Amino acid sequence: MQSGLESGKASAKQSVVLAGPLLPPIIAQAGDHAARRFIEFFTATIRNAHTRRAYAKAVSGFLAWCEGYRLTLPGIEPLHVAAYIEELTETKAAPTVKQHLAAISMLFDWLTSGGILPFNPAASVRGPKHSVKRGKTPVLTAAEARQLLDSIVPDDPTFTPTLIDYRDRALIAVMVYSFGRVNAVLGMTVADFYVEGRKVWFRLHEKGGKRHEVPAHHNAADYVEAYLVAAGIAADKKSPLFRSIDRHRAMTDRPLDARNALDMIKRRVRAIGLPETICCHSFRATGITVFRQNGGTIEEAQHIANHESPKTTMLYDRSRDQLTLDEVERIVI
Repeated sequence: MQSGLESGKASAKQSVVLAGPLLPPIIAQAGDHAARRFIEFFTATIRNAHTRRAYAKAVSGFLAWCEGYRLTLPGIEPLHVAAYIEELTETKAAPTVKQHLAAISMLFDWLTSGGILPFNPAASVRGPKHSVKRGKTPVLTAAEARQLLDSIVPDDPTFTPTLIDYRDRALIAVMVYSFGRVNAVLGMTVADFYVEGRKVWFRLHEKGGKRHEVPAHHNAADYVEAYLVAAGIAADKKSPLFRSIDRHRAMTDRPLDARNALDMIKRRVRAIGLPETICCHSFRATGITVFRQNGGTIEEAQHIANHESPKTTMLYDRSRDQLTLDEVERIVI
C-alpha cells in the first residue's frame, strides 16, 4: 500500500512545478518529516501558479548549490545563504536576487515553524539594494489608446465588426479604464459586470482569491454591453466574460488565455503602426497615467488599481515625463 508521504509526493507532482528534481537530495536525506514539510510549502502556502514556479526555481537552485558544497539541511548557516546571494548578484539583476532570497527565506521559515530546523538561516541575510522610481512598461498616450480602440470597431457604416472585434475592444477598454491586471480581467464572469444602484461595476478577480470592485467608466460599460449583445451571453451569468475562439472562429465557453490576449494585442497595435512593445500591462499604466494627467491623485489611482502601496502605483504613472521634458526645454542655449 502506498504510504502517506508517497501519496503526497504523487499529488505534488501534479500541482508543483520544480526547476529540478521534485525532492532535492538534501531534503530527502533529512527524513520523511522534512520531505513532507518541503512538499507542503509549495502545495499549501503558495496559491499563485506563477509565484510557485518562480519560488521552486529559486529554492532548487540554492539547494543544488548547497549539495555542491556537501552541506546537510541542518548544517546550512547564514554565511552559506549570504555567500550564495553574493554569487547571484554577479550574474542576475537585483530584483531577481531579492526574489530568490525571499523564496529561500520563506521556505526556511516554513521548515522552522514545522520543527525541522531550530532557526531560519536566511532571516538575517540582506539582499542587494534596489530602488525603482520609474517603471519600464511601455505606455500609450490618450490619443494612441483612443486610436487603438477606434481601429478595432471603426465608426464606419461600411465596416461590419465581428464578434472577436467586439470582444477585443471590450477587453482592452476594461483594462484601460479599470487599471486592471490582465489576469484579473480575464478571470471575470458575466456576473462580474453588474449594476448596483445607479452605477455599473466591474468585479475583478485579484491575486489570492481577492475580489475588487471598480465603477465602470461609461465607455468601457458601453463596449462590454455591445460585446454581450453580439455574443448573446448576457444571461449566462456564471460563464467566463471574455472567451476564447476555436479554430473555426467560433466562441467557446472557455476563458481567453493571457498568452492569447497578448498575441491579440500585438496584432492590433501592429495593424495601426503603434510600438510592438505594447503589452497587456501597458493598458494599466496608460489608464493610470491619463488619470493623473487629468488631475487624479496618486491615492485615488492606488485605490482604483488596488495597489497595497502608492509606490507601486507611481511606477505606472508617467504623467511627469512630459512635465520633465517641458522643464528641460527651458534650457535655451
